[in-house]
Amino acid sequence: MASLITCSHCGPRPKEEFTVKGDAAIARPAADASEDAWYAYVYLRDNPRGRHKEYWHHTSGCRRWLVVERDTVTHAIYAVADAAAQGETA
Repeated sequence: MASLITCSHCGPRPKEEFTVKGDAAIARPAADASEDAWYAYVYLRDNPRGRHKEYWHHTSGCRRWLVVERDTVTHAIYAVADAAAQGETA
């Protein structure tokens, strides 16, 4: 059976309708931040094991941004929230 993600707008949909867009826990540096801070923001990423929040884009559906909390080992999905409703943008 295909993995399903429950979109806040479309309901349960196959994961193939979505595109993973990256870590939802990374904070964007201030505009006047150092070059090192911007380098770390753009290029350096952790490879977490376990529960993790990510931005997902419903590319083949409503085209909304979601924050999906999933386990990177088992791929179990724990929570899905609309990114705009949480005040987050990708």
